[in-house]
Amino acid sequence: MFNLSQFISSYVTHRSVSMFAADIDANKDQIEVEVRGKRVCVIGGAGSIGSSFIKALLRFEPKQLIVVDLNENGLAELTRDLRSSANVIVPEDYRTYTLDFASPIFERIFREEQGFDIVANFSAHKHVRSERDKYSVQALIENNDIKAKKLMDLMMEYKPEHFFCVSTDKAANPVNIMGASKRILEDLIMAYSSEYNVTTARFANVAFSNGSLPDGWLHRLQKQQPLAAPNDVKRYFVSPEESGQICLLACILGKSGEVFFPKLGEEQMLKFSDICDDFIREQGLQKHLCATDEEAKQCAASLNLQPSTLNDYPVIYTGSNTTGEKAYEEFYVEGEKINTTRFQSLGVVEQSQRHSMPEVNQLFEQLESIFAHSDFTKAEVVDTIKSFIPTFEHEEKGKNLDSKM
Repeated sequence: MFNLSQFISSYVTHRSVSMFAADIDANKDQIEVEVRGKRVCVIGGAGSIGSSFIKALLRFEPKQLIVVDLNENGLAELTRDLRSSANVIVPEDYRTYTLDFASPIFERIFREEQGFDIVANFSAHKHVRSERDKYSVQALIENNDIKAKKLMDLMMEYKPEHFFCVSTDKAANPVNIMGASKRILEDLIMAYSSEYNVTTARFANVAFSNGSLPDGWLHRLQKQQPLAAPNDVKRYFVSPEESGQICLLACILGKSGEVFFPKLGEEQMLKFSDICDDFIREQGLQKHLCATDEEAKQCAASLNLQPSTLNDYPVIYTGSNTTGEKAYEEFYVEGEKINTTRFQSLGVVEQSQRHSMPEVNQLFEQLESIFAHSDFTKAEVVDTIKSFIPTFEHEEKGKNLDSKM
């Protein structure tokens, strides 16, 4: 029987124990003081990172947990998972709401609760494939930035003790609009850092997170469809458990305006194709490398006719040729003040050059003005972002990940 957690530990992170366990343990007293008996709101809590954050947080027994997400099925599974997990203490006041965090209903909940002690926002377009055309770009920026600003303004009415909003490694020298939107988000939330405690984290790919390419392999295998992966893209990886712990540490221990990142070395980067090789072997199969998508699909179709002979399994490995793919990952950029001694496994961007609130507001006005015209173009959005982020190196290739297996 395939054990996903064990596979991630053995072949992806190569860690039998979370790399952040020592930092959690070393700071458990302070975390407990900041969390025990507190009221918590987690937005986007049904996703991979949000749900992992919740599990890490519940160890310290908050008084109240309200989870907001648009994914109704995801919230149902989150609740079943929490209720079924050993050593997870679900607060008596535990509620889930299927709604948009920028909706009037959420505003009403927030005001009637008179805010929360801890607010963590994981709602985001997180995939590079979110960038397709002008409509998908508008939706991405609306969710990652414009709605986030509405939330920041709402929290001015009842200021939290801790506010955390997840970023990404792709925000450092971004090459795609998703990464650029997260860089804008960082500037946005940091503009509020003098009003209440604001922190964020840039981190690596979460292994087998919802919607990720490795997660897709599980679905493809179940349906006896071919597996696909790029053979020239290397990435850092953390486990789902580790992703939640990063966010907990940043949220509770970070000083306002700081950005956290995992201390991972270049030697820990992996190719997706190499992970796929291990995945196939752990399934008791052998790789059958195909030259084209059509060949791979035909091979998979023949497997359906002979389920008892699943020895060779079709895969296709190709080079990356879509818009927004970055050949390497980085967690900080030149000019940022980095501290790598405060935590055993986390680095901290303690200072960086940020745009002021008037500059952020001006960018938002420009973007909303563009979106107000039905004939706006993706190029207009890219140019506007470039004026705000001079290091934004967007290369339009006319092809996105939806055109690939």
